[in-house]
Amino acid sequence: MPGLHRAPMYGSVVLFAFELQTAAVNAPSESTAALLQRAVGLHQQGRYDAAALLYRQVLEREPRQFDALHLSGVMARQRGDAQGAVVLIEQALAVDARSARAHVNLGAALADLGDTEAALRSYEQAIALDPRYALAYSNRGNALRALGRLDQAIASYERALAIDPAAFEAACGRAVAFNDQGRHAAALRSAEQALALRPRHVEAWAARGNALHGMGRFSAALECFTHAAGIGGERADLAGWRGGAQFKLGRFEAALASFDASLALRPGHAGVHLRRAHALDALGRREQAIAAFEHALQLGADAGEVRFALAALGAAAAPDAAPAAYVAALFDQYAGHFDAHLVEELAYRTPALIGAALARHGTATQLDTVDLGCGTGLCAAVLRPLSATLTGVDLSAAMLEKAHARGYDALVCADLVAYLMALDDAVDLLVAADVLVYLGDLAPLFAAARRALRRGGRFCFSVELAAGAGFELKASRRYGHADDYIAALAARTGFTVLEATGVVLRRDRGADVDGRIYLLD
Repeated sequence: MPGLHRAPMYGSVVLFAFELQTAAVNAPSESTAALLQRAVGLHQQGRYDAAALLYRQVLEREPRQFDALHLSGVMARQRGDAQGAVVLIEQALAVDARSARAHVNLGAALADLGDTEAALRSYEQAIALDPRYALAYSNRGNALRALGRLDQAIASYERALAIDPAAFEAACGRAVAFNDQGRHAAALRSAEQALALRPRHVEAWAARGNALHGMGRFSAALECFTHAAGIGGERADLAGWRGGAQFKLGRFEAALASFDASLALRPGHAGVHLRRAHALDALGRREQAIAAFEHALQLGADAGEVRFALAALGAAAAPDAAPAAYVAALFDQYAGHFDAHLVEELAYRTPALIGAALARHGTATQLDTVDLGCGTGLCAAVLRPLSATLTGVDLSAAMLEKAHARGYDALVCADLVAYLMALDDAVDLLVAADVLVYLGDLAPLFAAARRALRRGGRFCFSVELAAGAGFELKASRRYGHADDYIAALAARTGFTVLEATGVVLRRDRGADVDGRIYLLD
């Protein structure tokens, strides 16, 4: 389920400035000053109606009174009127544009309205006025994160923390940004820093949960999301994340209930409808799952993913390959716990089986080798001793990040066929371990492999077995391939089959997954 644990862009959080502007253009008279002080006191107590009445009385006396305009705007935002807040704070800044706090509060209201670029400009104006204003840097980080400028966002949060080590909102925002980058260990540390400063901070608990989810620690993530809801009450996002963790733990009924709880609060959320459909599918409720996938599609869920899921359920024509975006997103969110899941839970053996096949046929050394769909690099230990150069290619940038430490000379984020078509007589060994399960029609790949390989070059890969002839999309959303299909395709593209060995590739839900290891030259 791509994107299952990804955190949303939280809105800017502003600690409102209640102190009065000391350099107001029109200083209030003594009686107006007392009225204003009383209004601020009521405002701080949350007695908004009474405070609003007094602010209006101040402004009736002095329409350009900075503090009354500014704080009326702050209160408008607190009451959910972001547009009114913008109008009032802009009026205050027209009186005196030197208030960094007013610029920050204006930015927060603009962010509420979805005008993130304008909000960013307001925060940067505040920083220009007060370069040591930690809150301005923290809110600037929120805006940069919402714009997808994650490295800059993290730098802004870190500047806030350097100025004020107690800036818990900056630590929390940095955790969310790290999660967005897939840097879940760093996100966990930053969320825990925020929680050390503010133990009941709901967003920090949520960020901690998303970090743990990304690391494959689903039980701990579930505890975080549950705890966050216990502090701040049930929310649509928390319920959705809770359902995601429950799904990963195989608690499909509980996941379905959590997705339903999320949708009760946010009925039109296409992503949660899609996750609900996945839960129904996992529970074997085929007809309900089909209806849920179709509803998610109507709401705007990714069409490629939905149609692929429907094809696996036999409710749509199977495409020739899994959608590239689906595969990339699937493995991006899988990267943090990929190795442990495959080796410890699925008894994954494909790299060793490929290594054994290569050894049985006296594969040479000092080869130019390409590991197709290299993932986190589990094949590198087998391929590195054979290779003068070892290149890994994968659609998932997060997987490639994990592969950096595995001894590759180059790592490329690309479509496999497109990458091979750019090569010509340049490779000695191509390996594809547990990759062809995401491709149905292998003809384009075989043609590209033949083009890329030098004379005498070899192509070693694994496939899962199809129940019938040709290839088929299984309910697992992985493709199986029949022996006759591979043999015919190999002959048509000029390959000779050196080996086609039946193996157990892994285990899935307690059952062996049968496959073949092929070696072609």
